[in-house]
Amino acid sequence: MQRPIHDTINRVTDRILQRSEGVRSAYLDKIGKAASAGPARAHLACGNQAHAYAAMGQDKVSLAAGRAPNIGIITAYNDMLSAHQPFETYPELIRATARTVGATAQVAGGVPAMCDGVTQGQPGMELSLFSRDVIAMAAGVGLSHNCYDTSLYLGVCDKIVPGLIMAASTFGHIPAVFVPAGPMASGITNSEKAAVRNAFAEGKATREELMASEMASYHGPGTCTFYGTANTNQMLMEVMGLHLPGATFINPGQPIRDALTAAAVRRAVEITALGNDFRPIGEILDARAYVNGIVGLMATGGSTNLVLHLPAMARASGVLLDLQDFADIAAVVPLMARVYPNGLADVNHFHAAGGLQFLIGELLDAGLLHNDVQTIMGEGLDAYRTEPKMIDGALHWVDGPKTTLNEKILRPAADPFAATGGLRQLSGNLGRGVIKISAVAPDRHVIEAPARVFHDQHDVKAAFQRGEFTSDTIVVVRFQGPRANGMPELHTLTPVLSVLQDRGLRVALVTDGRMSGASGKVPAAIHISPEAAAGGTLALLQDGDMLRLDATNGTLECLTDLAGRKPAPVDLEASASGMGRELFAAFRAQVGGAETGAAVVV
Repeated sequence: MQRPIHDTINRVTDRILQRSEGVRSAYLDKIGKAASAGPARAHLACGNQAHAYAAMGQDKVSLAAGRAPNIGIITAYNDMLSAHQPFETYPELIRATARTVGATAQVAGGVPAMCDGVTQGQPGMELSLFSRDVIAMAAGVGLSHNCYDTSLYLGVCDKIVPGLIMAASTFGHIPAVFVPAGPMASGITNSEKAAVRNAFAEGKATREELMASEMASYHGPGTCTFYGTANTNQMLMEVMGLHLPGATFINPGQPIRDALTAAAVRRAVEITALGNDFRPIGEILDARAYVNGIVGLMATGGSTNLVLHLPAMARASGVLLDLQDFADIAAVVPLMARVYPNGLADVNHFHAAGGLQFLIGELLDAGLLHNDVQTIMGEGLDAYRTEPKMIDGALHWVDGPKTTLNEKILRPAADPFAATGGLRQLSGNLGRGVIKISAVAPDRHVIEAPARVFHDQHDVKAAFQRGEFTSDTIVVVRFQGPRANGMPELHTLTPVLSVLQDRGLRVALVTDGRMSGASGKVPAAIHISPEAAAGGTLALLQDGDMLRLDATNGTLECLTDLAGRKPAPVDLEASASGMGRELFAAFRAQVGGAETGAAVVV
């Protein structure tokens, strides 16, 4: 039986509604005026339309008549991302399906989609976070042709989905359905992969052995199977009602995958203003939807990158989130899933254990998700308790699992892995930030140790290789924030810090950079704001300063007196040019702080 919504969830939602009242009202007024103008193509001159339809072959007659719904496809397809490679064939399937329901479809535009796995530890990673805003802008350019009655978004990974949401919200008067591609099949276990990485960091494994391990892990089309930012994005799209129910974690290449894509096309047509079930995405993405997203993030131990992305996504639809909202929700939402790096399972195992259908049902019944929301399917989230099945060659939705099929991976809300979610807010004289503790042992939640201060992650690795870490240490890597160098992820530090911890040292990381969804068992205080380059206290630290990271009480303090100190000098020229970084000088100058989403365009 479904309980009333939890008092804390209600309180946080009310706080967000009050905080957002003015900007949300203005946003709804804007998209309401755009929607009231009617189907977009009715306002285009004949010459404008002729340009838009010139290459559309058999669909030209329907497009020119102007009575058939026209779907705008925004695609992040490329061959560099395994998660996005399956999208190569989607447009033709979408166009063919649209014709069967009296509609048309056009690729409105493509957006860039970089792979953080490729750029990890490389100069290109300094473009990574800013690519989110570029994606929003690029999608906006595609939609600006004003030819579309509804839209389909083909995107999966780290910055891509947040950027697409920002664009979809900006064009919030148009309905939108997000279409996943699914995770790759399971490769070697994540624990095996981590063991080889740690061995290589210690010089106990060869590069050939490391390469073989990595290739056995990342081996085919689909999303990487660990529960990082990409798969957290996909969870959010389902919990927030923008995917079809159960579509998220079905592997590419299966008949049901194509059937779900075709069903997404049909649903996108059904919810246009030309029909009887108009569902513009700007009305779906309200405060309750974002609170539901945060609940899903906490219940699954999702990526810390979403603490950056969700505020930026929400601002695009007139909803203002604060770090305190994340902290308060985390305090009452149980951790129900153990998926690597928070456990040994991957997302395929999670899906097989009952997946999102079990999790959503449990959270609804526990009163932890708002059910008074709009989704692409209708009112409320009850449709998301169901899962898709192919029966006699046709797609059907049936009741999802009501019990977990593997309690080592997925547990009910009443018997969770932990009573609270996997993220904590940190605040103190070093600033505000977050820490992901769902994979950190309880005896590591408080670390007090001298600082060792660096300005580059590669210098940390070099110090490790020289054998300089022999006692408890809090490694500080500063000038890694959005204003300094675009806020790259610092995952090359994960094996180094893991080895030090395995040697018995008490270690932690403090940084104004990112560690994202693949961060693991070492406590890491990340996204520290104000960042060092914007006058943050991190710029005052020196080697030997005593620091205390307390995830239990949510504090991050320097215990050494910093009075009279001046900020450390830093040369950021190395991050100003090369590998495209010179193109983003304006972004670095204008970007907001991490606590509000580190955004440029919202």
